[in-house]
Amino acid sequence: MRSSYPQKFSKPVFKKDVPDDSFKYLPAPKPSGKYPYHLDLESIDPVPDQNKLAFHMVGDTGSIRTPDFQKLVVGEMVKQFEAAEKTGYEPQFLFHLGDVVYNHGEASQYQRQFFEPYQKYPGPIFAIPGNHDSDINPDSPVRYNSLDAFKAVFCDTERRTVSFSGNAARKSMVQPNVYWTLLTPLANIIGMYSNVTKFGVVTDEQRDWLVHELKRADSERPDKAVILCLHHSPYSADINHGSSMPMIELLEGVFEETGIYPDIVFSGHVHSYQRFSRHYPGGDHGSGRVLPFIVAGSGGYDELHPVAYTSDYRFKSDLPEFEGINLESSCDTKHGFLKVLLERTTDGITLTVEFYTLPHERRVEVGVHAALEDRLVLKI
Repeated sequence: MRSSYPQKFSKPVFKKDVPDDSFKYLPAPKPSGKYPYHLDLESIDPVPDQNKLAFHMVGDTGSIRTPDFQKLVVGEMVKQFEAAEKTGYEPQFLFHLGDVVYNHGEASQYQRQFFEPYQKYPGPIFAIPGNHDSDINPDSPVRYNSLDAFKAVFCDTERRTVSFSGNAARKSMVQPNVYWTLLTPLANIIGMYSNVTKFGVVTDEQRDWLVHELKRADSERPDKAVILCLHHSPYSADINHGSSMPMIELLEGVFEETGIYPDIVFSGHVHSYQRFSRHYPGGDHGSGRVLPFIVAGSGGYDELHPVAYTSDYRFKSDLPEFEGINLESSCDTKHGFLKVLLERTTDGITLTVEFYTLPHERRVEVGVHAALEDRLVLKI
């Protein structure tokens, strides 16, 4: 019997009649470190157990209207850091998927939207830029270039107090570029920069770098997992953005060209949680392969982006680019964050992704904690 209730898409969607905003593209700043832009986690915070690693991941945390939801998310991540019962899976750091501050990446917004909310977060924070971090406010009385503030916070040449942090205890990070790779004992985490436009732009220079990094990371398998991160979501079923064709063409083109696939792809930009599985057909490239794509952009911005209904004429999903892709799980009514766990055993590496949510109120009652909403376990 056919359900009379409205049905949401179970596939990625493409938003019709989207204006072209490619004119907003802005040049990236010069790297602060040397090619190929690596940062070793051990140089920042040594890993106590070389066979175990856990970390948080979140995107789209800033908000110009209210920081309440962001503070709830940070508070729950801090609780996981400070868990009384030690399991060896306490998170060691946070990897931010972009849009640290809204709306225009201004230095004046970092104290309120980043340093104050994260003042009690015990671990290092790494990041890739989002489109809002990269933007420039045309009405700003202070002239600045794209990503000036982001680079001062995350891509410094040494760790020091950030001049616009309100004298925060958290020092600047020393990432070598706005696209870069975090080297860890259990994974290579490749972080991309997809610029300021609504659906993202990646230069040929960065594409060449991505090919290089995938080949290098692949050479370290099976001892290390390969994790790919970018801000703009390639696949999404939400009503605000939908899927990014430029990112799909970029990633799928590189995967096809190299025959190398990451173990998982994380993105933000869309303010919800979505987990897709991408089933690749048989052949020389990807026979029997299933690649998870996870959207994790519900980290604090007060407006969430719902998954579209199939009756919404503004969207379509019957595209060849979406063949073999299914929306396995989603949450578009609550804010939340990811906890990623890596463990090396005699059988190889196990990668576990947990998505935790909070009630969609500005205040959590005493005794209410983040709830485990979704869990994915991968044998690498």
